[in-house]
Amino acid sequence: MKRLTALLLLSLPLAAAEPPPFKDRARAIIDTYAHPKTGDSGYATIASRLWLREDSAWCSRRLEELLAAPSGDMFWMFPMTAVMYLDRGQLSDSARLKLRQAWKTYMPYRGDTENHWLLYYTSLYLAAQMWPDRGGDEWYTGKSSEENLEEARQWIESWVRLTTTRGQGEYDSPHYMGVYLIPMSYLAAWAKDPAMKKRATMMLDYLIADYAPENLDGIFVGAQSRVYDKQLLEKWANVATDFGWLWFGIGRPNTPFNSYPLYYALASAYEPPEILRRIATDRSQPYTHYERKRTRNRWRFNDERNGPVYKTTYVRREYAVSSDQGGVLQPIQQHSWDVTWSVPDARGVQNILFALNPHSSVRELQTYFVFGPDAAVEGVVRSKKMYDSPDKFSGGSPYEKIVQDRDTLIALYDVEKGARFPHINAFFSKDLNEVREDASGWIFARGGEALIAFRPLQPYVWKPIEGGGRRLFSPYRKNGVVMQVAATSEFADLDAFRRAILALPLKVSLEPKPTVRFQSLRGSLIEFTYGETPKVGGIAIDYANWPLFGGPFLEAAVDSEQLLIKHGIMRRKLDFRNLTVKDATSN
Repeated sequence: MKRLTALLLLSLPLAAAEPPPFKDRARAIIDTYAHPKTGDSGYATIASRLWLREDSAWCSRRLEELLAAPSGDMFWMFPMTAVMYLDRGQLSDSARLKLRQAWKTYMPYRGDTENHWLLYYTSLYLAAQMWPDRGGDEWYTGKSSEENLEEARQWIESWVRLTTTRGQGEYDSPHYMGVYLIPMSYLAAWAKDPAMKKRATMMLDYLIADYAPENLDGIFVGAQSRVYDKQLLEKWANVATDFGWLWFGIGRPNTPFNSYPLYYALASAYEPPEILRRIATDRSQPYTHYERKRTRNRWRFNDERNGPVYKTTYVRREYAVSSDQGGVLQPIQQHSWDVTWSVPDARGVQNILFALNPHSSVRELQTYFVFGPDAAVEGVVRSKKMYDSPDKFSGGSPYEKIVQDRDTLIALYDVEKGARFPHINAFFSKDLNEVREDASGWIFARGGEALIAFRPLQPYVWKPIEGGGRRLFSPYRKNGVVMQVAATSEFADLDAFRRAILALPLKVSLEPKPTVRFQSLRGSLIEFTYGETPKVGGIAIDYANWPLFGGPFLEAAVDSEQLLIKHGIMRRKLDFRNLTVKDATSN
């Protein structure tokens, strides 16, 4: 009956009913995978049925079939770990034996990204914990259970320390956030060591807190390290949306659910504390949120392995504007800035506007990967097909610099001679309303309840986009964009907004370097020259003292290993040095 109720509520329109309770939302996800309507019944179905204690004979037979030829590396390891810990005596002896033998004979690749290693070492840690006192001849690693456990423990602890001092490398990815939450959910549920269990539970708070201020109706906004092409333009269709619904009952989840929230629910099914729910849902007042992250490991051309990433996100009920400082901070899938507007139902809607220089180079790949240069681009394009396209909409550029003050953003471009794609692409969604090109050079548009003024610094042409929308194409090496956003409630109509924008002082020069001086709608004087530190109100931005987290809801200093979570009079402090959590109220 609970399952039926949860699924019925899930099918209702957004405003028709309150979302089901957290436990019912988690159960709805598990039930969906335990009883798939179509498609292959694989590891997710086995794990879900074991959680439900259903059909153990089928689970055993199907597991043996799948283990006849293991594949998938760390993406095999973490489903196996769930099956192992959800077994609880249900699997047959032969299925359990095949599962154990797989950890001896199949050698999963450790991977080359931060999420790969966290999945790998968490799975290895829990496998070694399950089968202690085994020698190296019983493991694919050639190391004993004790050695595997210790190697994994050290890496997991070092990742937590690095994240809570300098930020994540694969930061704020609306897809890959899931494969950070899964390992922490596993350890919170199944680690026997009390310190590891506590550390993982605290990291769940930390990761969820990282999402809570940067969501708009469940959609993960903000500058992001990694995002896939379709999900960049249709932001609802991301893993993050499922987590927002699972945790807080906001937005609409994907149909069917992504599998990452499933494995989270199968382990700890950790329900965030009330303070995080309030942060995730309170958009009563506009606010600016700051974060410092780090680049992925840089193997060449840099003296510092992990460079800083400075993020700014301005959020209000109607929209969010977010950015990093520009440059290549992640290879291939970086997304540096945009405005995202709220819509009543985001399914199938492209509620985003942004621009970029579609950079592609062997040097970028050589910076972040260890493979040789000869087939670097070809190898990447096999899995990330748009990387080497002049029409792409994702990716960072060494020729892009960005400054943001609240809902005002300036992006400048100075592309060197010989660069393969010396132009900018701007994405104008099919879901924009009232797009008007003004003789002044400004383009005015409305997205939902957001009014957008967009000013290219050079001439442009429009190109159609398959599936709808238009690409603004501006083929100049020295270029830029000024964007100012406001709420429809602030102006009588688009014409009144237009008059207000045209009254703002704007001075532009392109030689010797692109330079903009702009008095924003909020009264800030922004002065920005490409390659120089921008000034707001006559004061240079202080990147040296940028916080790990800053704003009305989160506070954390670089290197502190602490996070203060705030909402109203509520306080929750995470101290990773001492592994303590303190809740309090302030006067």
